Amino acid sequence: MKIVSIVGARPQFIKAWPVSRALRQAGHTEILVHTGQHYDDAMSRVFFEELGLPEPDVNLGIGSGSHGEQTGRMLVALEPVLLQHRPDWVLVYGDTNSTLAGALAAAKLHLPLAHVEAGLRSFNKRMPEEINRVLTDHCSDLLFCPTQTAVENLAREGITRGVHLVGDVMHEALLEARQIAAQRSRILDQLGLEPRSYFLVTVHRAENTDEPTRLAGIWSALTELARERPVLFPVHPRTRKVLTRLGLSEELAHLREPDCADGDLPVVRPVPGADLRLLPPLGYLDMLRLTESARVILTDSGGLQKEAWWLGVPCVTLRDETEWVETLAHGANVLAGTEPTHIERAISRQLARPTRQNPQVPARASGLIATLLGRNHLS
Repeated sequence: MKIVSIVGARPQFIKAWPVSRALRQAGHTEILVHTGQHYDDAMSRVFFEELGLPEPDVNLGIGSGSHGEQTGRMLVALEPVLLQHRPDWVLVYGDTNSTLAGALAAAKLHLPLAHVEAGLRSFNKRMPEEINRVLTDHCSDLLFCPTQTAVENLAREGITRGVHLVGDVMHEALLEARQIAAQRSRILDQLGLEPRSYFLVTVHRAENTDEPTRLAGIWSALTELARERPVLFPVHPRTRKVLTRLGLSEELAHLREPDCADGDLPVVRPVPGADLRLLPPLGYLDMLRLTESARVILTDSGGLQKEAWWLGVPCVTLRDETEWVETLAHGANVLAGTEPTHIERAISRQLARPTRQNPQVPARASGLIATLLGRNHLS
């Protein structure tokens, strides 16, 4: 078969890593299309280099923009690519603008569409990601679900045909990448940190970065937490732009240094008397090493919630809901929103909680996806 796989953001590169390998091992021809949604080297190229993901056959170079502008430009650029290749399947991942653009382009051209990580729901339609998920699922012919909850979500929306519970490709990627990170990453030594001695933070979702009061609440909580122990905050490019509202433009300029080789990792400490460390975006291996060694994770990322859960690291989610409801079981993850007092209370709760390995996840999701694509093509 010929399969066009569409990716554009760092979580999709991780998900595509095991699936791309499984497709090629099964003898299929894969055309890997990078929309350019994440175009910064630290958000894009480093993932291809670290994971050995094949270089994209096509890079659309779309770049940044509003949700509508970015999705529209992707849709225009994807159509001639799909017309040229006429694949047996178009494969999309997750819930980004690249996901929706790929789904719409395939649907308009009547090309079979498969969605990896189908069926997730936060039930918050103010989230752009929620709209992307729902529309993509309703366009898809094959829906590869990571959890039973996702299968049930689709059934409630009347989607039962083509639905398969395959497990989570991110878990598969994590198990392999964790071994590589243990051998290659030197991030803890670079930062002078011991395992379990620090908090790790990521913030990038529009609901937090585009709302000044929410971002200010998170920032206030982080500065207080950093008076107790180090707080590491790799700053997403979107977040870097909006943090200038807090008067950090001069400090943030230092995070633009592109070369962190030879142990030269730029770190900014913007708050006197607090060990709050702003870092540039990190590669997957360094980020994975920091995640498994953290005392508590604070994040609005769905992927990082899952990784913390799988690694047995307590998590505090800086949102009011999560599509990964399984992580909330037994207190492994706590929803805190963005009020400083709520965040601090959630941290106290998680500090009192012992760490432990958590869920059972089906293995070899990527192999099952490759098999199902081939089986449904033949039928």
